[in-house]
Order: sequence, then structure tokens, then C-alpha cells
Amino acid sequence: MSHHDTLNRILGPAASIDRSTVTIGDASQLASSRMDELVRLAVFGATAEEKDWARWAIWEIGQAVGVRSASIHDLYMARGRGEISGFTVPAINVRGAAYDTARAIFRTAIKLNAGAFLLEIARSEIAYTEQRPAEYVAVMLAAALREGFRGPVFIQGDHFQVNAKKYAVDPVGEVGNVKQLALEAIAAGFYNIDIDTSTLVDLSHATLAEQQRLNYEVGVDITRHVRGLEPEGVTISLGGEIGEVGTENSTVAELRAFMDGYHQTLASQAPGMIGLSKISVQSGTSHGGIVLADGSIADVQIDLETLRALGEAARAEYGISGAVQHGASTLPDTAFHNFPRTETSEIHLATGFQNMLYDHIPASLRTEMYAWLTTNAADERKAKDTDEQFFYKTRKKAIGPFKPQLWSLPADATAALAAAYDAKFEFLFTQLAIGGTSAHVAKYVHVSPLHRPAPSADAVGITAAPDDPDAGE
Repeated sequence: MSHHDTLNRILGPAASIDRSTVTIGDASQLASSRMDELVRLAVFGATAEEKDWARWAIWEIGQAVGVRSASIHDLYMARGRGEISGFTVPAINVRGAAYDTARAIFRTAIKLNAGAFLLEIARSEIAYTEQRPAEYVAVMLAAALREGFRGPVFIQGDHFQVNAKKYAVDPVGEVGNVKQLALEAIAAGFYNIDIDTSTLVDLSHATLAEQQRLNYEVGVDITRHVRGLEPEGVTISLGGEIGEVGTENSTVAELRAFMDGYHQTLASQAPGMIGLSKISVQSGTSHGGIVLADGSIADVQIDLETLRALGEAARAEYGISGAVQHGASTLPDTAFHNFPRTETSEIHLATGFQNMLYDHIPASLRTEMYAWLTTNAADERKAKDTDEQFFYKTRKKAIGPFKPQLWSLPADATAALAAAYDAKFEFLFTQLAIGGTSAHVAKYVHVSPLHRPAPSADAVGITAAPDDPDAGE
């Protein structure tokens, strides 16, 4: 059976494929088990060709019905101009059981008429969850189609991070690795990228400008590379970062040192080139939270005044959307309403959903995953770690090796997890005040179709960027 025959069998009356063209039939049939079968082929197909054809079909169906990968840049710049305010965009790192997780996100978005949210994956997560960019885009778009969502889909590369240790040994090679990842991601449909060169901040220097110099100079280098890869009509939303998450809280003076240096460097090297739309800061959180000996998460005191002041300066002085908060998913529920109040532009949410996943999988599977970690992550165990601390800190590393099992949970576990996710996403979207933001998206984000040629045996693929499971979250 040819690839066309396979896809046409799966899609049935929903759509048909003739050579290199997708024609929509009964669009309502896309929100059915037909999409489940198609996305499984995109992820678990027996050959690279099968996967490529399924991913191409998902992309082209999305182009046809208006479920298109998009940049949030214009929305963020409107916020920088003060035209919209009062909400905080959640950037959700979808790690395990990715299709089911994303379906819950889109169900919630439809219920609340939310449009301003990001689906993201970090450089490190691409490695340990075994989700290359092309697969990730296909899964996110398929989840939107499965739930009947319509509108732009904002897919983001989180922490495209320069590894400081590797940079010290081979600066050109390490920056080249991040550039290669940007190439791979943009080709797949990532039109939002967080450049993380904050690892290069050097506090040994006397002045803030010198401390931030490598951060903004390498950031500009990667900015220019990304701008050269943009598809026609797309301005990729780019974020910078002024301090590593989990370190000392950021200051307005540090923000100015970075932004002034970045703007001056970009203007001298590429006059007129568009820069950043947001800036990530540190205000008291850490990735994954701080795990105590019994496996619980320590209380965190987030500095809301720092967030407010940094965001205000970012908008008033640089015209960007504001400050971005990482490491937020393990904060107490009572914290989230503060982000819109302080006009925080964006927050990143990851580990909390991973915790929910582990809480809902069958005990036998969790035991099997922990046994795998005991053997394969032993070098990450510290002498004082309890079992609870070790497994909490390392269990993200088991997501990739157990991906088939996490995509095939028993029906009762799948239903319970879906209900839990639905409740959590509705709570977060409400607290972050993104209900109704589809109107803002419709006003500011205009996405033209970007069709792709059908897969060809003669086509030259893009080389996957080197993995780095320890680069950022």
C-alpha cells in the first residue's frame, strides 16, 4: 500500500490526498479517532518515510482549516505599546503523553475562548523526552485538530541555551549547536524561540555591562541567525534572558545593561533588524522546585515587586511585552493570580504537569520507570539524596525511553489524567486571565498559509542538532 493509500484510508471522508495536495472533505471528521491514528503514525511509524508523510499531512490539513503554527511577536509588541494588558501568557512545556496533554490544553482553550498560550519544549527536553521538533509540531497541531480548535498555534523553543562549560572549551562549536537547533526547529514550525545565553553572564567583572557582555553579544549572533531563517511573512518572536533561573533575583539595572548592550550591538551589526519581544528574569523560583527529603516541594517566596518593576521598565524603555517568569508550575495555587496583577508577560509551566502524569500512571509502570532510573541515572544521585529526592529530580529522564507506554495508558488512567489536566488548565488559564484572548490574537496575529512540498525520496533532510539533556529546563 502506498503512503497516499494509507493516509486516505486513515482520513476517510475528512480529507483526501492526491499527489502533493490535501483536499478537505468533511472537516468535522478531523476531530475523531482518525486523527489519533494519523498522529500515532507521525510518532511511531515503522519507517522515516511513514512518519514524514503523516507529519506533512497534519501540517497541510492545518494550513487548510486554519490551524497554523504562528509567531506571537505582533501580539507581544502590541502589549509593549500598551494596547493590551491584564493577562499573562502561559508557556506550557509538554513532556510526557504529549498528545493527550496537548488535547487537554486545547479543550480548555476552546471552553474559555483563550488564544494567547504557548506550547513549548526546551533544548534539554527535546533530548530526554525524545521529541525532535518535527515530531513535536505534528503532535501539537494534531491535538488542536482533534479537539476542533481553530486559530494560530504558538509553538516555542524554550531555553535554546548555550552550555557554559562547552562554550568555554569550544565557543564557536557550542553556539553552532544552538544555531543548528534553531534551523531544525524553524524548519519544523517553531516560530517562537527563547534564546538563553544567560549562562554566559560573568559576575567576576566590575560593571553590569561587562557582566552581561557575552550574554548580549552571543544573543545578537543567534538573533541574526534566526532572522535569516524566517519563512516569508513570519517574524519569529524572540526572547532573551538576563539571569539564570535559580540564581539571585534580577534587577532593573541588569535589565538595562543587557538591553542597551543588545540593542547597540544589533544596530551596529544589522541596522533595522527586529530584536526581542520579551525578557526572562529571575524573581525567586527554580526549575522543578526545591524537593525536600520526603519528596514534597519547598515553599517559594516569589518577589512580585521585582517582576512588576522589570516588566514596567521593559515596556516603558524598550517597547517589548515585559518580563517572563520561569519555573512557575510548582508554585502554590494562591500565587498565580498575581502574575496578571503585576503585568507579567509570560510564565513557564513544566514540572507540575509532569508530576500529575506520574501521579496518574499505573503503579506498575511507575515502578518500572523508577527501576530504569536506578540503573540509568545512578550517576546523578547525590550521597544525601533520599529515594524520593532522587526519583523526583531524575524522573523526567525516563519519559523518552517509556514514550510508547505513556502514549498507551489504560483507559481508566487516561480518563483520570484527562480530567485532572482539564481542571488544572482551566484553573491556570482563569488565574492568568487568558480567557477571551482569542479576540486579541485575531486582531494582532495574521497567519498566511505556508504550504510544504510533499515528502520526496530526493529531498535532503535537515541534520538534527546535537542533544544536550542538561542545557536548561
